[in-house]
Amino acid sequence: MTEHRVNIARHAVERAPGRLVTVGLGSCVVIAIHDAKAQVGAVAHVLLPRAATGPHGGVGEHPARFADTAVPLLIRTLQMHGADGPYTAKLAGGAALFADVLTAKGGVGERNIAAAREALGDASIPITAEDVGGFVGRSVAFDVGTGALAVRLPSGEAHVI
Repeated sequence: MTEHRVNIARHAVERAPGRLVTVGLGSCVVIAIHDAKAQVGAVAHVLLPRAATGPHGGVGEHPARFADTAVPLLIRTLQMHGADGPYTAKLAGGAALFADVLTAKGGVGERNIAAAREALGDASIPITAEDVGGFVGRSVAFDVGTGALAVRLPSGEAHVI
């Protein structure tokens, strides 16, 4: 089985029997999109909810950094690998690791979750499972053959969504 690690602000695509792994999610969110028929999956390790606009904003070299640009990127990447849907998605992460620094607009994790949900909704991709929010980090492993997303907490507790 091929295993590909997806670092912060990056994305990757794999075919079965591969796995896409992200370690140490805090406020970041993993967006995992799966095409069951093609047995292809893609993951983005999202750092922030939205790409900035204006003269100093933009996506630059890392569209996976932002939820609003990561979803279209994942769709294009899946299509380039012969996966034309239907797609389903799973989300993990978005923890509030530092509750004392929450703002009136919510913490970064909460905003990342909302932006990921919105971007997937805009793309008409249903979210079939989530393990988001809370106050602890996570690591995930996405089996692109089955679409299972294994979530492991720092305590060692693990479950599959």
